[in-house]
Amino acid sequence: MADLLTAEAVREELGGLTEWSGDPGGITRTVQLPGFPDAVAVVDRVAVVAEALDHHPDIDIRWRTLTFRCVTHSAGGVTHRDVELARQIDDIVRSVQ
Repeated sequence: MADLLTAEAVREELGGLTEWSGDPGGITRTVQLPGFPDAVAVVDRVAVVAEALDHHPDIDIRWRTLTFRCVTHSAGGVTHRDVELARQIDDIVRSVQ
């Protein structure tokens, strides 16, 4: 099982991520894309990364707005796996915006 990050460690990691917020219970980022097809394309790309990492975010899609939530459910909070997934989500979103 992955080690949970402390509140301080989560705050430090959030400083290196783009527009993520949260606490040891989960980290979240909401992004707006130019349109619905763009949002779906980002979700498709995140799905490929999530499968490769065997770690899957919660994703909410509302027209062109995506909300990602990363938490290691089996560990009961945020771990380094969530931070790595968030970094890769940032890279994908940055490539589209």
